[in-house]
Parts: sequence; C-alpha cells; structure tokens
Amino acid sequence: MLMALIRFRLTLLALLFTLALSQPAPADQPPSAPAPTAAPAAQSGDTQQAPTAAPAAQSATPQVAAETPKTPEAPLPGGITDAELKQMLVGKALYLRGGYLNDGLSFDEHGRLIGHSPQGSYTLSAIQIDRVRLAKHKVELVGARYGLRFVGQLAYEDPSKALERVRITPRKKEVRITIDREVVVKPRKMKEARSGKEKDKAEKKEEKKARHAAPAAAGTPVAAPGAPQAQVAAQTAPDPEEMSEDDQLKASIAATPEAERPADAKSVTTTLSPAHAAQVLKSALDQIFAQGLDDRMMAAMPDFWKLYYQAVAAKADYRPKDPSILRQNTVDQKAHLLTSFEPDSNEFAQASGVAGMAQYHAVVEPDGKVGEVIVSRPIGFGLDESAVAAIRKAKFEPAIKDGKPVAVLLDLNVPFRIFSHRTNIHPPPEPADKPAEPILPGPYSVPRP
Repeated sequence: MLMALIRFRLTLLALLFTLALSQPAPADQPPSAPAPTAAPAAQSGDTQQAPTAAPAAQSATPQVAAETPKTPEAPLPGGITDAELKQMLVGKALYLRGGYLNDGLSFDEHGRLIGHSPQGSYTLSAIQIDRVRLAKHKVELVGARYGLRFVGQLAYEDPSKALERVRITPRKKEVRITIDREVVVKPRKMKEARSGKEKDKAEKKEEKKARHAAPAAAGTPVAAPGAPQAQVAAQTAPDPEEMSEDDQLKASIAATPEAERPADAKSVTTTLSPAHAAQVLKSALDQIFAQGLDDRMMAAMPDFWKLYYQAVAAKADYRPKDPSILRQNTVDQKAHLLTSFEPDSNEFAQASGVAGMAQYHAVVEPDGKVGEVIVSRPIGFGLDESAVAAIRKAKFEPAIKDGKPVAVLLDLNVPFRIFSHRTNIHPPPEPADKPAEPILPGPYSVPRP
C-alpha cells in the first residue's frame, strides 16, 4: 500500500513538471541579451571605424564626418541666372562698343577693359555669343567675331538689304570674353555694446590671438586617415557672418580655383543685395555690347560714318550744308588729283576675300587740301577707314570759278583688291622697262597734261 502511494506521487510530480515546461514565458519577461561581439555601426553618412581605443581617447580626438557631395548652389533671390544671361546674349546681333580686336578680352565689373587691345572699325566688331557660363566671381562668354561687308549700295538705298555678316574667327578658334562680378556677402553680426575699456581690451586680445594663434590649437578636430583637409578647414573657418565684408571677399577669392577668380581682384566690390549685383552686371554688359547700331554706337563713330548714316536715315545722298561748296559741274575748272594712292587692305579682308569698289565724297578746299570726307558707297571690313585715311593725305589742285579757287565736292571711286601673297598688303613693283600705271581713285583724278 505504501509503495503504491509513493509511485502515485512520483507520477503526479512528473506530470506537473511536464506541464510547466510546455507553458510559454510570461509577456513581461525580457529576452535574454546577446553577448557583445562588435561595436555598433556608424550612422548613415559617417565613416565607419572599428573601435581601437578606449572611449576617453576617442573623445580627445573626435573623427571628422565624410564629405557629402555638394549640390549646385541655388541662385540668390533677386540675382541673375544663366537662363537670363542666355536670353540676353546668345544668338543676338551684338557689337563690341570699343571695337577691340583681340580674341581674348577681360573686363572689370563695371565693363572697363583690363589690359590692352588694338581697336578697329565697328565693321570688324560684330560678335555672336554661343555659350554663357555664370560663376560666382565672373561671367565667361564664348563666341565668334563677324565682319560686315557692304555689297555695292548707295547711301540712299537700304543698307540692310545689301549687308553680309561674314565670320572672321577661324572655325577651330573662338572669342572668349570674361567679366568680373560684384560679390554678394552676408551682413556682419553686431556684437553687444561694451564699455570703452572692455572694448579696447577685447579688440587687442582678438588681434593678438589672430596673429599668434597656432594652426593646430587644443581641441582642433583631427581628420580621419585619408580625409580631405578641406573638411578640417571648413570646421575651423570662422562664420562668414562674424567676418567683415572685405574679409569675406578675400576668403571667397582664396577658396575659388585660379581659373574662376576675377581678372582684377583689386577692383571687385561687395554688396549685401543680389539684386544690386545683378544690376551692376547688366550695366557692365551694356557698357561692353550694343544690340544693333544704337545712339551710343553712332555717337562713337567717326564723322564720315555719322554723315553716311544720316543720309541713310534721310534716304538721300549727302549734300553739304555750306552753300559755298560747289559741285564739279558748276565750276570753270574742275579740281583734280595730283598724286595717286592705294589704300591699305587688312588681314581680315584678305583672308575673307573682300574686294571691290567703294565710293566717297571729299570736299576739296580752295587751298587744295581735303576737308570733309563722307562714305557714299561703303565696302566694310575696316577698309573704309583705310580709304578715308588715304584720301586725307592726297593732294589736289583746287577748282576755279570766275578766276578764283573755290571749294568743291568731289566723288572718288576707290578700288580694293586681293593680293597673291596675303601677308604682303602692298603689290610688288613692276619691271623698270615698264613703268607702273598709277591707280587712280575716280573720274576726276586723271592728271592734266
């Protein structure tokens, strides 16, 4: 009987133990923690490092975060954009107001030429802009130069119907123009007012600190192995809002690649307004370029071009305002040329094959000297300037009326030709046994017997 009772109790205990093992763990019981095997991974964007030192050592030399890719700087509100510049310049019929002939030109932020360049006729100064690049410190414009060639029209005819634009920049070359920009800076934070002694003491302390501070002061972040030095510089650089405008400008130029720095850093100014910087750039563009022959272009032209375009506007040939200047057919003895001449050509005309006959009006004074010269039928490509210069040097015998020398208006036809050797603008002399025939510029230039 006793043995049966003991066996029953053992069976009951075994059953209870089995039921206890089959039941789930309570909900509030925390799971067992895994054994630590590695340091936690770094956050996204940071450089992941394996722990090599105690936490105290790590805090003394904090790691620098990896450099994140830079996104394009958005245009400041009120500032000028690439799209706006392209709309203003690309594909437009522009002229260089100064007539500069160099293929590489740099201007300051007010549109003044930096350095030197030869200047020529407006007929060699047509520019077409093909590409625009807007950087923080300058604008870069790339295009080609064109020459204007007139095709035989008189002043009272419409010049736009007989005018060709001929590219004179070789196909594998280009005209490159840069314009410095006014720099937009941030306003400097105003520090709290201090008493006179405190202010002087603080200023002296800051000056001394700036002069003698070591580049690697205590607490300076140390870059991780292989990290760019610019990361440390960015962390140690002062806040722009704590720098003066001049210091911000110097720091900005120093941080800019050499090719993108302003051509004349000493003349660059600063502003707090992006709209003001945009207006300064637009004014510089207007100082450099003319969209067509506007009033300022006309005012800068020589008188012989001004009189020509006045006749074009009036749709009439030129007539002298002075009534004492007579026509050749109203005098007793006509004025005639005493010397022959041939105006110089130029490399642009020779390379582009520009040749032909141009016509000019010249006032021959009673003393035989040339007074006013006016373009009547231009040729372009800078050749009209050469013709006018040659006519002014020519000598004439004055016209006679009623036994007295008088002033007359003379028409002169001047030829231009292409030479076999383009580097030599003067024709070679003819053999001695065959005297060269003078090249005379007009119907009234035949020497009298």
